Amino acid sequence: MLPLGVGLALAAFAGRATAGGTLTPVGSIDQPIEIVEHHVDLVIQNGFARTEVTQVFFNPNGHDLEAIYRVPVPEHAALSELHMTLGEQTLHGEVVPRDRAREIYEEQRDAGSQAGLAEQQETKVFDFHVTPVPAVGQASFTYVYYERIEFDTGVGTWVYAQEAGGNDEAAEAFWTREERVIGPFTFRARIESAFPIADVRTLGLAAGAAATRTGEGSFEVLHESLEGTTLDTDLVLHYRLVDDLPGRVELVPYRADANQPGTFQLTFTPGVDLQPLTSGQDFVFLVDTSGSMKGSIGSLVDGLLRAIRSLRPEDRFQVIGFSDRPTDLTRGMLPTTLANVELATQRLEQLKADKGTNLYAGLDAALDALDSDRATSLILITDGVANEGVVDPRRFEKLMASTDVRLFGFLLGNSSNWPLMRTITEASGGFYATVSNADDVLGQVMLARSKITHEALTDVRVVIDGVRTFDVSPTAAGKLYRGEQLVLFGRYSGSGEARVELHARITGRDEVYATNVTFPDLDTDNPELERMWALDRIQRIQLEESLGRLTEKESKRAVESLGTGFSLVTDETSMLVVDDAVFAAEGIDRSNQRRTATERRAQSARAAATSPKSYRADSQRPAFPSNAPRLSGNGGGAFGPFSVALVALMLAAAGASRWTASDPRRRAEDPDGSPWDFYRGES
Repeated sequence: MLPLGVGLALAAFAGRATAGGTLTPVGSIDQPIEIVEHHVDLVIQNGFARTEVTQVFFNPNGHDLEAIYRVPVPEHAALSELHMTLGEQTLHGEVVPRDRAREIYEEQRDAGSQAGLAEQQETKVFDFHVTPVPAVGQASFTYVYYERIEFDTGVGTWVYAQEAGGNDEAAEAFWTREERVIGPFTFRARIESAFPIADVRTLGLAAGAAATRTGEGSFEVLHESLEGTTLDTDLVLHYRLVDDLPGRVELVPYRADANQPGTFQLTFTPGVDLQPLTSGQDFVFLVDTSGSMKGSIGSLVDGLLRAIRSLRPEDRFQVIGFSDRPTDLTRGMLPTTLANVELATQRLEQLKADKGTNLYAGLDAALDALDSDRATSLILITDGVANEGVVDPRRFEKLMASTDVRLFGFLLGNSSNWPLMRTITEASGGFYATVSNADDVLGQVMLARSKITHEALTDVRVVIDGVRTFDVSPTAAGKLYRGEQLVLFGRYSGSGEARVELHARITGRDEVYATNVTFPDLDTDNPELERMWALDRIQRIQLEESLGRLTEKESKRAVESLGTGFSLVTDETSMLVVDDAVFAAEGIDRSNQRRTATERRAQSARAAATSPKSYRADSQRPAFPSNAPRLSGNGGGAFGPFSVALVALMLAAAGASRWTASDPRRRAEDPDGSPWDFYRGES
């Protein structure tokens, strides 16, 4: 096996971090606000996920208190609703510019009135404020967010983030967390797909949840714990589509008024026969050895050594560790010989974790001695953020664009700086994955390993002709790896048939994959799409600002306008919950209330349909010549016996093994089903 599998297995070893929960200042004389109920309701329809979370708080103190609840921000989450219930009254939120929302909330809190507030703290956490939680009494709040499900090689993944990052030392010194749910914790999910679903698995808190097939393309999942759940582990759900699905183009539109622009999501799932790379390759392992990795360093070294020993004789390797500065542990690129493997073993076994994270210096060192005549893959494994040395994204972009290397980044846990990683991988034509610590090692190995072992589509760009489109996600995507989808959000005017082309190069030849799609005058099935487009637009604007292509003033103005216009919580906007009379007195329009009502009507109509609607647009004229890549067979990559044994060994080293020593593929204590069965690997 090539070493990607080892790299992904290492990703599961990020140490236990702080969890989501209620916050209490250190040294407070008040007893912490308690979480007495926690309910998660998930609906996934054709790759769109709606997550609704309800919390019930209890104040054990003899006076009213404000509850503050903190959770990690999902990477692509559009927070769209916030409701607060105290007694018989339920209040509903509206998105307001951030400073104004905070001012009104504090006025209402100080006056003893009911109020709620949702704020986003950079890219890391959502803070929810609820006031008052009455003395020896309860209050509850509900929030809703939408996101697009990420698909890789036919497997869709949804993560409910609860394990918070551990890099904010100031916050950890100021707050203590109450992360235990005293009473019931429930998780309910309904998954519906126009394409048949082969299987569903859950991990984390929902391990052991019952997944019940309700149709060819639908499943339901239920998990309930009556007491004592701790919110310190992410909840992960995977669902795998059946094999032999075609490569395809899908168009999801939304347009409520023919006189106004429409919104669309255009998804390419390439059906292209990308061949394995057979010539000798160079592998550079760039490994975070900062202090936050201290609890994982032994397993990290163990895995790296096994990765090196699994290389082919024609391959070469280099290992660079980085904390506040880089250390070339192999002192250059080494051929894979027994002597060099032994040398690497001696040096790696002395590795220690300490100090901060100077990512730029690590990348600079990794790119310093590349051989332009050989294909090189740079595998970055980190659980932190760039907090020392160069932190300007423009410097990172310039550095990565200066050389031809494929960077594969694996971000561990929920604290990593994914906007910076997106900048790095886009500049290098690379790929990154955010890996939950609760996720399955074997599944992650099998999902991502072929991106290194197979050729990729390069110079990818999309052309849409025949209907005017605008404010579209970047249509020049660089590289597209095996199993990846290309997803574009945009707006359109006019209507009718359009020609859609995906241009790419494969092993030096130019290819064009084309079909015709129809942009409708009216289609009201998916109003949530407007928020998803707006969130995509906001993230792109913030990236442009970080690279110096927009001023801070321009970026803030645009983000605030999109946040208020489409009712999204952003760096510049917050969700405010107050009494209707306060909204009226402040002159705040109830636009989110109207938008939410529209979305709920559409959701009810979709739920009542006999089967999910298919949005495949190229059935009559297929754009791609082959089926979409799958995990088993057809070059998907055999997962050999040594590789399976290695994963089992690494799981055992992490204290999380669910496999028997005699046969790593055999399920031992795995109540939610064997990952081997789910991902259908072959040995």
